[in-house]
Amino acid sequence: MGLGVGLIGSGYMGKCHALAWTSVATVFPDVDRPRLVALADVTPEMARQQAQAFGFEKGTGDWHDLVSDPEISVISVAAPNKFHADMTVAALEAGKHVWCEKPMATSLEDATRMRDAARQSGRTAILGYNYIQNPMLRLARNVIAEGQIGAVNHIRLEMDEDFMADRAQPFSWKSERASGYGALDDFAVHPLSLLSMLHGRITSLVADVAKPYAKRPTKEGNDRPVETHDIAQALFRTEAGASGVLMVNRSAWGRKGRIALQIFGAKGSLLFDQERMNELHIYSAEDPTGLQGYRTILAAPGHAPYHHFIPAPGHGLGFNELKTIECHELLKAISGDSDAYIVDFERGLEIERVVHAMARSAQTSTWIDV
Repeated sequence: MGLGVGLIGSGYMGKCHALAWTSVATVFPDVDRPRLVALADVTPEMARQQAQAFGFEKGTGDWHDLVSDPEISVISVAAPNKFHADMTVAALEAGKHVWCEKPMATSLEDATRMRDAARQSGRTAILGYNYIQNPMLRLARNVIAEGQIGAVNHIRLEMDEDFMADRAQPFSWKSERASGYGALDDFAVHPLSLLSMLHGRITSLVADVAKPYAKRPTKEGNDRPVETHDIAQALFRTEAGASGVLMVNRSAWGRKGRIALQIFGAKGSLLFDQERMNELHIYSAEDPTGLQGYRTILAAPGHAPYHHFIPAPGHGLGFNELKTIECHELLKAISGDSDAYIVDFERGLEIERVVHAMARSAQTSTWIDV
């Protein structure tokens, strides 16, 4: 039996973590099957119910019980954003490894505190950026690294969904300032994680944010002012000299799970869209005249680690499979594998610095050095 696992939170992302912990040893035979020890949620009753549903041995209404449990070696933090810092720091100080959902924290001070706790603990601490685990994006990384599209000179990043598009959508914690800035740290961190892994650091930027709706209805029938921004955009420059554009929108009618990536180089370009996550489009300016055009590459067993799930090309992976891949990379990192493909707290803090620089830029209407 492998490491003892504790899970804080059993909502959308908590269930994703549970599915990953349950399936990782089935998919990847090089790791031991984790032991699902305990689940924590807002009430003891909910925790016990979800623990039984997810396959954990016990449930508790107090997340501190997981931190102090000697049978737990690694804790998944899938609670709302404002709790990430305290839960993560407590777990690290107790000698636990941590798998924390993004964003890292709601303030740069808390994110730095989390990074420092990870450094001092010597434990593995990663953030839940599962989109980077897509075999198609790993292929894109190799294509760029091998110089197939030449030196990158321009990048366009977009992320859009429509779960906040309806004016009648009730006020929730995602509209509270305590949850963060809104689209910047709820959404922008995902395309920024792709940029970090595929190309490198942002060095300067100018940003703007917007609210499509100033107020939202409460469950009590009143209107409450929205404290976050559901739309954000930025121009940026990277350490390697490329220019870029970032656009994110949580209120984009018709968009369900779009992370669009365009990378333009001296010899070609790459296109990717998360809504068609098993495809990568590659253009080479070196193809013969008359045969130039985007080639669509379908995910296949040759694109690791696709082959661990499906032996046939073109059948496709999904969101939860990416989470299982991320879980495997976490276990590799815990075992000491320096090549584990993860966003650790060091890289995660770099992403947070960019987000907070964008927020400052939007407030001051100026370019900001990161």
